[in-house]
Amino acid sequence: MPWKNQGGGPWGSGPKGPWGSGPQPVGPRPPDLEDLLRRGQDRLQQIMPGGYFSGVGITLIVLLIIAFWLLSGFFRVQSEERGVVLRFGKHVRTVDPGLNYHLPYPIETVLLPKALRVNTTSIGMTLIDDPARRGRSIRDVPEESLMLTGDENIVDVDFTVLWRIKPDAGGVGDFLFNIQNPEGTVKAVAESAMREVIGRSQIQPILTGARNTIEQGVQELIQRTLDSYGAGILVTQVQMQKVDPPAQVIDAFRDVQAARANLEQLQNEAQTYANQVVPQARGRAAQIQQAAEGYREQAIAEAKGQSARFLKVYEEYKKAPDVTRERIYLETMERVLGGADKLVYDGGPSGQGVVPFLPLNELTTKRPPTTGQPSSGGTR
Repeated sequence: MPWKNQGGGPWGSGPKGPWGSGPQPVGPRPPDLEDLLRRGQDRLQQIMPGGYFSGVGITLIVLLIIAFWLLSGFFRVQSEERGVVLRFGKHVRTVDPGLNYHLPYPIETVLLPKALRVNTTSIGMTLIDDPARRGRSIRDVPEESLMLTGDENIVDVDFTVLWRIKPDAGGVGDFLFNIQNPEGTVKAVAESAMREVIGRSQIQPILTGARNTIEQGVQELIQRTLDSYGAGILVTQVQMQKVDPPAQVIDAFRDVQAARANLEQLQNEAQTYANQVVPQARGRAAQIQQAAEGYREQAIAEAKGQSARFLKVYEEYKKAPDVTRERIYLETMERVLGGADKLVYDGGPSGQGVVPFLPLNELTTKRPPTTGQPSSGGTR
């Protein structure tokens, strides 16, 4: 016989156990689950004529189950997601964000990858939680960052790759079904591509001004490799975070960099001086050359003029030799004696009255000699 018919079991009546009376209820008692089920069954029997085990009741229950099963096919795609619908495991279509519908499970299922989210993959460094600083710190990973350059030097390169899923239908399907570990695949391909590009480059451009070229080359190489895999991944950017020589030789590299900077500075100063001196020398040379050309033209013109004048005079001389000779004599004497101090006196018999010791030179007013004409201190 059950214990409930024995008045509380073998320990007597009431809610007692083997150690005495059980806990006494305090406050309002919770609703009885069996009572709620029994009431629900009674109401269902009232709705269904003939009971829910009748034909109409079974049909209604089946219809309700089918309705709930059909309604389970509605799903919502968020703004940064794409819905990939699978029919018995095969990709049949890709849907855009919003409310969508697929045939209920197990006919069709849906996957919701975050196709519009930009992912970041770091190579050569890793982010770790730092409780002391209440944040995250960067730890270097030498086995990923140390790379060999084309001139057999070693450089420490830390970089990040920004990538996302291709938003088109084929890209989302390739991302889900063609690669198993997208993060690891992108990291391995990026490290390999960076090592290839660094291996073709010299260390000096890598450390100075070739970062943009290297980043562009690495991005193109990563994209080609992932496309050959059919990964469905779009590489948006490659960023080189740190490019330094290894820590063991960084001081020597800095000295070399300083020496090269000084060399470039001296070369620039020398080039500046050359750019200043050479044009001045060329200008002076051109000036001297032009002056010589002018003097040559002047001398030629004067010689031609004098020869032409001589020919004119010679023609006149042939016509009247005596007159021309006298004229030439007079013009010459005028030119010679024009700037000299002169005293003219008759030296004939009428000149005997002149005092022999008279200072004739002092009787005339001294005049400055004409430029280009010799002064004459004597008297004629």
